[in-house]
Amino acid sequence: MNTESVDVLVIGAGPSGAVASAILHKAGVSHKVVESQRFPRFVIGESLIPRCMDHFQEAGFIEEVEAAGFEKKYGARFLRGDEVCHFDFSQKFSDGWDWTWQLPRADFDKVLTDSLQRRGVDIAFETTVENVEFSGTDSLTTVRDKDGRRSHIKARFLIDASGYGRVLPRLFGLDAPTSFDPMAATFVHINDTRRPEGEEGTLITFDVIEQRVWFWVIPFSDGRSSLGLVAPVEYLEAIDQGNPNDTFRQIIRQSDYYSQRFDGLEFIFEPKKIVAYSKAVKQLYGEGYALTGNAAEFLDPVFSSGVCFATESGSLAAKLAIRQLKGEEVDWQTEYEDHMMYGVGVFRSYIRDWYSGDLQKFFFHKEVNEDVRRKVCSVLAGYVWDKSNPFVTKHDRAVRAVTHLLP
Repeated sequence: MNTESVDVLVIGAGPSGAVASAILHKAGVSHKVVESQRFPRFVIGESLIPRCMDHFQEAGFIEEVEAAGFEKKYGARFLRGDEVCHFDFSQKFSDGWDWTWQLPRADFDKVLTDSLQRRGVDIAFETTVENVEFSGTDSLTTVRDKDGRRSHIKARFLIDASGYGRVLPRLFGLDAPTSFDPMAATFVHINDTRRPEGEEGTLITFDVIEQRVWFWVIPFSDGRSSLGLVAPVEYLEAIDQGNPNDTFRQIIRQSDYYSQRFDGLEFIFEPKKIVAYSKAVKQLYGEGYALTGNAAEFLDPVFSSGVCFATESGSLAAKLAIRQLKGEEVDWQTEYEDHMMYGVGVFRSYIRDWYSGDLQKFFFHKEVNEDVRRKVCSVLAGYVWDKSNPFVTKHDRAVRAVTHLLP
């Protein structure tokens, strides 16, 4: 069986693996990326937040993504009946990017991998990981290509950016119970032929149907839009029409704001559904490996945190791996897991407060202090490691404390 050796093996070529690969390449570290699918391929997670831009800039992707012409995202709108709440990222408390993109991930992820391949990065598509064996920090990974041929990859460090494939959690029993109740999401793409002109037609919007039920609309620059509903599992079961297309048409009709715009439009593909999507792990690292992106933790789609955590963890894991390969002592607990879980904890609090209704009350109240709004806006922009923001450092109680003072 053929065996090749690299310093770092990256499993997965999504945003987390791509950012990690770009940083490794820039540092001159020999590495290989294996990806189970052929790009472009459909994947959810189409709304980014500004913190991602720091990672894309560091990885050298900004100009190429800009050239692809994706829809720019300057903020987000929340609706509840006749109530409207709009967050403008340029009005946030923290320093950092004021905009990002909303985009079809199939196209976006391919822009990133095309960029890497032009730089000379070795990406093996349609290659699945069958087994991983560790000997200290060294690993021996068995992979199988699309023709069924098996080979070995020796690496001095392994970054698992396999997303929902969750390679190392699956192989080594690293999954842990999530703190969230099971939720479900169903989603589809449409040709948005009735899209209004200007910002009204392009602004990403979250329409609150009920306290724990919300509908997303993510317009893309090519005329398509992504529509989705997030709800408790039992809610989706109750409105199930026995056919995914009929069920989603029923969902569209529940949105007073969007029903006329989207009702009757043809779906580009049959609506997809994910149940119990929240994921957690026992640990984010071990001797010779780090878990990044959705291979580690995934919370909830509501504030679009998924790609932010993917790129933050991919960037950090790569930089720490580089240091370790140079012989430096790396405190993975403090420098990696504690850092990542701090940001996860901040978003977890805001997601909890969203579904409890506290954050919705804050969003739709007309007399909320503007300074407070700016600080919450920073969290929504992904600057959840900015400890100069009290709505970051006191994330477990800040929103509820403010909300309980509102009439």
